[in-house]
Amino acid sequence: MKDEFPEQHEMYEHYRIVADKGQSPLRIDKFLVNKLENVSRSRIKNAAAAGNILVNQQAVKSNYKVKPNDIITIVLAFPPRELEILPEDIPLDIIYEDEDVLLVNKKPGMTVHPGIGNYTGTLINALMWHLKDLPLFASGEIRPGLVHRIDKNTSGLLVIAKNELSLNRLAKQFFDHTVERTYQALVWGVPKEPEGTITGNIGRNPKDRTKMYVFKDGSQGKPAITHYKVLEDLGYISLIECRLETGRTHQIRVHFQSIGHPLFNDTEYGGNSILRGTTFTKYKQFVQNNFKILPRQALYAKSLGFVHPVSGKRMFFNSDLPEDMQTVIERWKVYTSGRLD
Repeated sequence: MKDEFPEQHEMYEHYRIVADKGQSPLRIDKFLVNKLENVSRSRIKNAAAAGNILVNQQAVKSNYKVKPNDIITIVLAFPPRELEILPEDIPLDIIYEDEDVLLVNKKPGMTVHPGIGNYTGTLINALMWHLKDLPLFASGEIRPGLVHRIDKNTSGLLVIAKNELSLNRLAKQFFDHTVERTYQALVWGVPKEPEGTITGNIGRNPKDRTKMYVFKDGSQGKPAITHYKVLEDLGYISLIECRLETGRTHQIRVHFQSIGHPLFNDTEYGGNSILRGTTFTKYKQFVQNNFKILPRQALYAKSLGFVHPVSGKRMFFNSDLPEDMQTVIERWKVYTSGRLD
C-alpha cells in the first residue's frame, strides 16, 4: 500500500489509499478496517451506505471486492473519540427539527465543541442533553452530529445530523462544497468594488499559530474563495454579504483583513481599533460605545441551504440579523445622517 494519508477537512476525515499491485480480492469494509487505525467496521459501513466510499471515483457498497491498484477514497464524518463529553441542560434556539436533522441558531459567545479551556458550556454539551436518547449522541464521540462549525464569537445557523446516515451524507455535501452558505458582516471601510471575489490560500500564520494567514502567492495553505456584495454603505463601515465556496478556518475574517477591510471589532485580525473616520474625541467615544454594544467580531451565519440527507429535498433556512449587529447599524445610520446634515 502507498499514498495513504488522512486530511482533516473541517469536521471530517478524508483518506486516499492505493491498493497494492498484488492485492487479492477482499471486501472493502474488511480492507479498510485493516488499513485505518481506530475506525470501526460500522463506521465504514455507514460511510458506504451514504455513498462516501469511492473506488476509482465511483461509489461502492461495503461488499465491493478490492482489486490491485484500486484508488480508494473515503470521507468519514467525525474523528475518533478524544474525551468524554457530559450532557448539559443548556437552552438551544432550534430553527427546525425532524427525525434526521436539527438546525440551531447559535448565539455569540458559545463554543461549538469542547477543547482546551472549553470543556463545558459548548453547543455539543447542549446537544448531548437535548438528543440524549439517540444512539449517535450516546456514542462518546467528541463531535456527534457535527459536520461544520462557526467561531465562538460568530452567531448564526448550524445544521446537526441526528443519525449516522444523515451525518455521512451531510459530511459529503460539505466536503464537495455543494452546501449553500451566506454570511453577513460589518467591516471597516467600504470596498472599492460593490461586488467582488476574494481569493488567496489560507493556512496557519507562521508567526502566530493561533491565527490564520492569507498566502497570496499560493505557495502554502489551502485554496479559499469568498464572494461578497456590499449591502449598505455606512460611511466608515459597511454591511457586507458573503457567499463561501470553501470553508476554511476564519476565512471571511482573514480574507477581509487581507484586502484592508477587517471585520468590525475583530480582536484577532485588527478590527478592534478605529481604522476609519475622524480624530474627533466625540467620534472616538462613539466607536468605543459601539465596541461595547458588539463585543465580538461583527459576523453571523445568515443562511444555509442543503439537500436533506434522507428525503433528498432541497432545504433552505434564513436567520435574522442578531440584535447587537442591528443596534450598531442603526446607531451608525443616525451618526452618519447627523454628519451629513
